[in-house]
This record gives sequence, structure tokens and C-alpha cells, in this order.
Amino acid sequence: MKIISVVGARPNFMKIAPFIKAIKKYDKNIQHILVHTGQHYDVKMSQSFFEALDISKPGINLEIGSGSHAEQVGKTMIAFEKVLLSEKPDWVVVVGDVNATLACSVTAKKHHVKVCHIEAGLRSGDLKMPEEINRLVTDRLSDLLLTPDLMSNENLIREGVSEDKIKFVGNIMIDTLEANREKAQKLKIGEIIENNKISENSVKLTVNDFALMTLHRPSNVDKKEILAAIVDFILNEVVRKTPLIWSIHPRTKKQLQKFKLWEKITSCEDLILLNPIGYHEMLKLNMKAKIMLTDSGGLQEECTVLGTPCLTLRWNTERPITLQKFGGASVLVGNNIERIRKEYNAILDSKIVPLCPKLWDGKTAERCVDAIVNYNS
Repeated sequence: MKIISVVGARPNFMKIAPFIKAIKKYDKNIQHILVHTGQHYDVKMSQSFFEALDISKPGINLEIGSGSHAEQVGKTMIAFEKVLLSEKPDWVVVVGDVNATLACSVTAKKHHVKVCHIEAGLRSGDLKMPEEINRLVTDRLSDLLLTPDLMSNENLIREGVSEDKIKFVGNIMIDTLEANREKAQKLKIGEIIENNKISENSVKLTVNDFALMTLHRPSNVDKKEILAAIVDFILNEVVRKTPLIWSIHPRTKKQLQKFKLWEKITSCEDLILLNPIGYHEMLKLNMKAKIMLTDSGGLQEECTVLGTPCLTLRWNTERPITLQKFGGASVLVGNNIERIRKEYNAILDSKIVPLCPKLWDGKTAERCVDAIVNYNS
């Protein structure tokens, strides 16, 4: 059996690492090729993750790079078609919801190659999100849909997907977390800051007494009035109570500079600004943070497992299992400052212990490989 798996952006790397390891353990007769579309072309955010997660160099790199959604999808389809014609795989495995996921699943089906989608069935209900389009199309085309939670099963069944195509396997992201928890635990927060800091300050951190933030979605960073309001909330309210570590995404840094907010944040003593950091560094900070503020779906999931209270700076989420009302650690606050303020103060005082969802046990990748090998069309 020949399997091609596809990655395109950082979240994919964390999902494919345990899958590759599970293939190696499962059966030497499985031939596996990793294709990197090159959607994340920034070396700091791409190569460093391959090295940190011990993922071997991709067998094929399409080097698609930046561009509009249409450009990325179109270039990926053209390049990936050549891979399919050359390699003739039995399966194409796609993960998550990036443009590579959509492009490669469409191309594979046009060449009558079976498609498996790991992390199938997630839905935000928001068609303005490019990722939602990618999820819907990929799930419609896939022969095997491997879901991270039972809510995702229900979404697919409601959309008319045949139940024999759906397999509940758990969350593969948590495989990576569990495999790397011990290594992350050994890191020192002071060294993480020293090796990645942007701004110079002398604030001293106490474990479990600092906030942690990431921000990158266009809805939060592409409009000056929204980004400026978030910055003012951070500077005027958050850091007056507790120091904040902010790992700044390249897109966010560009917008902060464009809107003339960069000097404002770099001059704040209790705000620690970091360049994009590696997986283990972020995991360590998440383990020890008092609260997380983020618009990242993956960090919502990690907070639920680690027990870190999380404010999700989005109006909806494709991962409702992570919300407090369903037993998780997260609260949706969007980018409305009044709501952020209210929930920030409430969550700091809360004593909620999140429940780890079913099958988020570090063994999802093994179940994924087993589902593919034992698939009956």
C-alpha cells in the first residue's frame, strides 16, 4: 500500500508527526511519502517545526509559497497532479483545513485516488471563514472521514454522509502534545524569553501568574480599530494585573507596524514580546500560564487538555468541544472589548476543571492508520 500524506501549514505539522510514527510502527509494507506544499514558506514557522517534532524531511516539496487563496489552491492542484501521476498512490491523506487540504483532496478524487481526511467533521457554521469552505469540500469528497470528537460525527451525519465512511478516532493533535509534554516541561521559561524576545524589559515572571497571547486571524488584525482596541485592553487592563507574554505572528507584526501601534507595545514594561516560537516553547508556556488569549483553534484544544483557562478571540469555533459549556476550558469572546473584559475577569476567578474529551488519549494516530489499512470500499 502506498500512502501520500499532505501538509501545508504549521497546524498540519503537529497532526502529521504522530501519523508518520504510527505508520512506521504498524507495517513495513506501507510505503509512505510526505508532501509539503510549502504554503507556510517562512523558515522560522516551518522548518523549525519539522526539526522539533522529529519529522523527516518531506519526500516532495511543492514550494507553492504565498498568494491569494485562489492562487495557492490553483498552484497546489497543478503541482500535486504531477505527484499523483508519478507516484500512483492508493491513498491521499489530508489533515486539518488549510488550502492544501482542499486542493489535494480535489485533485486526488479527479484521479480516482481514495482520500482520507484526518480531523473531519469540524464545523464553525461560518462560510466567511476560508477554512470552513476547505472543511466542507474535503469532507464531501473523502472516502474515509476520521473524526476528533462525537460532535463531528453528528455534523457529518446531519449533512448526509454515510455512517460507514465515518470513524471516530479522537484528536491527533493531542498525540503530539502527550508525546512532547515531558520535553516541554524541562524547558525554562526564562530561557524561552531570552532566546526569542523582541523587546527589552526586566519584568520577573512567577509560574501561573502570567497571561499568554497569540493573535493572527484577519478578523482581529486587519482592521486598525479592532487591533488598536485589543492593544489598549492589553496595555490598560491585562498587564496592570499580570505580565503578558505575546508571541507575535508575522502577519500581526506587519499590521501593528502599519497601524503605528508597534512602538506603543514595545515600550510597555510588563508586556513581553516574542518572535514566533517553537512547539515545545509554546507548550511549556501554555502549561504554566494563568490564562490564554488566542484565536488559534489548536491552542483551544491544548488548553482543554492542560486545564489553562482560555479566552478565544473569535465569534465562533469549529471546536465546540473545547468550550466550557461542553466541559472544555474556552470561552468565545470575539473581539468585543466589553465581552473580553467581562469574561477575562470571570475566568480568572473561576475554578472550573475541564474534562478531557473521549479518545483524546495520545493514541489517535494508531487508530487512523488502522482505519486506513482495514478500509473496505
